[in-house]
Amino acid sequence: MRILTTASIWLTSMSLACALGVSPTAFAQQAGQATNSEAVEYTASFKNTDITEFIQVVGRNLDKTMIIDPDVRGTIDVRSYDVMTPEQYWQFFLNVLEVYGFATVTMESGVVKVMRDKDARNGAIPVVDDNSLAGDTLVTRVVPVNNVSVRELAPLLRLLADSSGGGNVVSYDPSNVIMITGRSETVQRLTEIIERVDRAGNQDVDVVKLEYASASELVRIASALYEKANEGTPPLLIPKIVADERTNSVIISGEPRARKRVVDLINRLDQDLKSEGNTRVYYLKYAKAKELVDVLQGVSESIQADMQSAGAPTQQARMTRGGAGGANGGQISISAHEDSNSLVITAQPDLLANLENVIRQLDIRRAQVHVEAIIVEILEGDGIDLGLQWISEDGGMVQYSNGRQVPIGPLAAAAYQAREREGRTTQTIVDGNLVTTTEPDEPGDVSLLAELLGNVNGMMIGVVKNDWGAILQAVSTTTNSNILATPSIMTVDNEEASFLVGQSVPTITGATAGDNNQNPFQTVEREDIGIKLNVTPQINEGNAVQLVIEQEVSSLSGATAVDITINKRSLKTTVMADDGETIVLGGLIDEDVQESESKIPLLGDIPFVGALFRSTSTTRQKRNLMIFLRPTIVRDNETAQGLSSRKYNYMRAQQLKRQDEGIALMPNTDTPALSEFEDSELAIPPELQEYLDKHAEGNGND
Repeated sequence: MRILTTASIWLTSMSLACALGVSPTAFAQQAGQATNSEAVEYTASFKNTDITEFIQVVGRNLDKTMIIDPDVRGTIDVRSYDVMTPEQYWQFFLNVLEVYGFATVTMESGVVKVMRDKDARNGAIPVVDDNSLAGDTLVTRVVPVNNVSVRELAPLLRLLADSSGGGNVVSYDPSNVIMITGRSETVQRLTEIIERVDRAGNQDVDVVKLEYASASELVRIASALYEKANEGTPPLLIPKIVADERTNSVIISGEPRARKRVVDLINRLDQDLKSEGNTRVYYLKYAKAKELVDVLQGVSESIQADMQSAGAPTQQARMTRGGAGGANGGQISISAHEDSNSLVITAQPDLLANLENVIRQLDIRRAQVHVEAIIVEILEGDGIDLGLQWISEDGGMVQYSNGRQVPIGPLAAAAYQAREREGRTTQTIVDGNLVTTTEPDEPGDVSLLAELLGNVNGMMIGVVKNDWGAILQAVSTTTNSNILATPSIMTVDNEEASFLVGQSVPTITGATAGDNNQNPFQTVEREDIGIKLNVTPQINEGNAVQLVIEQEVSSLSGATAVDITINKRSLKTTVMADDGETIVLGGLIDEDVQESESKIPLLGDIPFVGALFRSTSTTRQKRNLMIFLRPTIVRDNETAQGLSSRKYNYMRAQQLKRQDEGIALMPNTDTPALSEFEDSELAIPPELQEYLDKHAEGNGND
């Protein structure tokens, strides 16, 4: 290595260097490069030199093609007192440009563009992964962040970046990376800051498997100590603690020092407490303590059998230690305290952990099923009865018993009993005198006649002429009934629910005559009639619901000589339906036509005249019964509130409608109405919204 200082070259370059204001040493070095292939060193001294000339000289010395932006203007004053290698000479060049507000952008072809700082950051700046390009070279670097949020970190980095010299910091939240553009040394400094902050925000996870203690209990204690941080504690230093009851482990997430504090606490608490830790009380939230006793006893027996078969010596040793410590000799005791709905269990620690896991999985909030039923029954019935009956006092009678006619025979007997009886006249001799006594007329017995006439339905015309009597009876009946019921019922999964709207009517089940047929004794039971619905839902995987349904619609038909008659339609079935699906459980459409005719042979067949010698009864009945069901799974409070509010608002709208209609004979009296539902955001049935709006307008006008 040598510095070219040939006198001829130096003297020849002196005049040109003085003219350009460039250091003569630089030109001497350039001349030396042309005559010697060995490495050279550079010195520079530029006084009041145009910056474009400075750039051209450096490019010529380093064999780089320079493209100068037209906005690059000015003069520089700089001097180097030490000799520099080509790399140092290039960094010296970049430092000078950085001081005067300019930067370079190196293209892939090797061409170097010189432009202002604010324009250079938008150029083809190289993207680097390390600090291979040092100095003031403009670079772009993408830094991934693992433990902290770039959205919060980026504003802090912008305060440290040289935003006035082409620097820029941009965060990309989806990938959690930061893109930094600036001079290489500044970018490297920001990268080191990011790495240190990222290490401080390390949120790794530690899993601590417990041997004696309960995971849920330790999490409760640790959370009370650490998660409820004091004011001013950074969230980064607050650990997250979760219990894994399946493996009886504690999962800890957070900063390493915070995790270490929690792990140390758990290790100190996870100790064998001998007999003091073998009895525990579990307060249940949803399940019934009495129902869980049998289940837990069966589970404990199974666990003991498995442990003994797998390792009898070890288990025996544990039982021996437990007996010595007063732990019931290894026996398990499970009792229920119904008043507090809690379980008291005494057992070895490992068995306690297994039983606690079973309790936690059984003591859960079960989903509910809301079942809406629509029961529609339409009944149409028509009947016509026409008959002529006659009787002769001398003998002979025509009587019919079909249909709803009153027989003429009993009517004639009842009429005979109802006749008034004339009083008798008697003569007696009293003290030799003839005394005549006349009794008053005696009224007839009309009770039988009243009973028979009470059974008359329709029109009855009677004629009595001489010894003949005739009765013509005619009746036409029409029956229409429309039963619409919409029962709604909600029950817990796998629990039966019942619904009944109707009456409880007495029926005779037996009778016993007393002594001498006096004071007979009868046994009576009451039977529920009306609309009944029994449903047991079972929620299957997904949104399917299995329903075991018993549906019955019954009504009173009438009374017989023995007891009452009940019409009953019922079904019992098991169906599968999706959540919110409407299904048809059953339907019945039947039509019954009956015609009854009683007549006198031959005479009843005579055209026209035969109507006087026959009785006709015709009935027709048509029934249409349809039942619809719609189950809805209720897993949370919002769904239950929505169902309740819809029914509530429906009833309130009906009451407001009655208020608008008023009471006919009491116009100034308001009918009662429910208050508004607490949650005003819940939906109101659209078909009844008009009544609510009308009511609100009426109150506004008042």
